[in-house]
Amino acid sequence: MDSQKQFLTVLIPAYNESLSIQATIQAIKNSGLADQIVVINDYSQDDTSLLAKQAGAEVLDLPRNLGKGGALNCGMKIAKGNIIALIDGDLGKTAAEVSKLIEPVVSNKADLTIGRFPPAKRKGGFGFVTLLARKGIRGFTGLEVTSPLSGQRVMRREVLEKIGPLESGFGVEVGMTIDVFRLGFRVKEVPVLMSHAETGRNLAGFIHRGHQFWDVIMVLLNRLFIKR
Repeated sequence: MDSQKQFLTVLIPAYNESLSIQATIQAIKNSGLADQIVVINDYSQDDTSLLAKQAGAEVLDLPRNLGKGGALNCGMKIAKGNIIALIDGDLGKTAAEVSKLIEPVVSNKADLTIGRFPPAKRKGGFGFVTLLARKGIRGFTGLEVTSPLSGQRVMRREVLEKIGPLESGFGVEVGMTIDVFRLGFRVKEVPVLMSHAETGRNLAGFIHRGHQFWDVIMVLLNRLFIKR
């Protein structure tokens, strides 16, 4: 980091991520960049909390499931950093790629960076949710975003504080991008070699994408009719 001391907090919202949470935490620790790693355990029904504590993360256990945005809002209350990284719990060892997102923010080339994933190795849905998210962001801001649903983001603390509380559902990233850009902050997509659990073309996958589609619709409607 630069000569002016930056304090980096990594927030990891996690729900039933026992298979990968320790590898994710370890990868971030190995990078040597994080001053604080907080796992927000969103009322998981597995050993996510225990495993995260064993891996050396600070763990915030929520009394009920609040959704991703709700979990992040809780995490911000105990975050100490002036630079905030948001990382999904299922990245495993590829979480180390967060370093590519940190550099532009620390060097004042961007206020918010978004991790742009490589093409998926597994066939998932038909791209309807991603297309909706892209068009929604472009319609409100004119900004072209390749990975509008990417949860891998780094920003200055004041950016999160300025946009206010995040929505709880799967549309949190879309709403964040729109709000940040509307406020005049600089948004930059950064290619990363990250990978995570991909949903397939099965019932569970389509149900998940159905929830995503609805949540993105609600976020876009909220910004159409309610000034944030």
